[in-house]
Amino acid sequence: MSWELLLWLLVLCVLLALVVQLLRFLRADGDLTLLWAEWQGRRPEWELTDMVVWVTGASSGIGEELACQLSKLGVSLVLSARRVQELERVKTRCLENGNLKEKDILVLPLDLTDRSSHEAATKVVLQEFGKIDILVNNAGRSQRSLCMDTSLDVFKELIELNYLGTVSLTMCVLPHMIERKQGKIVIVNSLLGILSAPLSSGYCASKHALRGFFNCLRAELATYPGIVISNICPGPVQSNIVKNSLFEDVQKTIGVDTAQSHKMATSRCVRLMLISMANDLKEVWISDHPFLLITYFWQYMPTWALWLTNKLGKRRIENFKNGLDADISYFKTWKTKHD
Repeated sequence: MSWELLLWLLVLCVLLALVVQLLRFLRADGDLTLLWAEWQGRRPEWELTDMVVWVTGASSGIGEELACQLSKLGVSLVLSARRVQELERVKTRCLENGNLKEKDILVLPLDLTDRSSHEAATKVVLQEFGKIDILVNNAGRSQRSLCMDTSLDVFKELIELNYLGTVSLTMCVLPHMIERKQGKIVIVNSLLGILSAPLSSGYCASKHALRGFFNCLRAELATYPGIVISNICPGPVQSNIVKNSLFEDVQKTIGVDTAQSHKMATSRCVRLMLISMANDLKEVWISDHPFLLITYFWQYMPTWALWLTNKLGKRRIENFKNGLDADISYFKTWKTKHD
């Protein structure tokens, strides 16, 4: 075989690989590292069994679905949120549909904004199960209001809950993980912790803060390779997060259901979260297009991303003012592929 022919074959292989990657990306609902782990990586059913998993914000949405999928893996669960009745409902669902017994699930009411209660809550979990293998920081609220119309108290509430509450609970659990030299800290962030979008200025700020803090903490824990910090960034997912979003005043929420069919199914999002946890991925993006594509723009071509966000942001604001889901128009040509 001549060198010239070999070179052409090499070029052809490279071009074919690029085409395959492009086709994969067009169908992707997560970053390519995550999807590779889904295809070739470790299975949650192998890696997460017999662990003690503490889930905050477990009373609905992603937190509830995560608890239910974890209950099928043979873990011990700690379910935390403010609404005790809803936590009991989730516990019942886990017992009915999972592989757990009553003793395997602890309902632990918790208000993340009450930071003085976090150390005592951590002690309760350790007394009950003797260890904490995974802390899933899922609790949080979103926002739907224009920056100039929003009370400063709304920004304060979002920082107190989404950022300071998450940091506080993590700092209570972390000494236990350092003592054991192992553990997983999972932060359910958002694509809005990477990019920014109108109507969510306070929410974006709190999620950007989380990403900065935990990236720094990860570097400081480099001498503890057994402690893994995973920053998970979902895009629009079927949940009540928009309905429960803060409005212009801290006493007001959106309070109405918005369209959900164009968003990713919660079950699919949680499955990808479990895969990222099983494979110790440091940061993952979970979303259908076009938000996944826009996130890549923000990461690698920020000038273009800012221009694109300004263009799309006008429609987002129009949708909101017309009583529609702010993001619904972006999905007219992209359909959710996974149930």
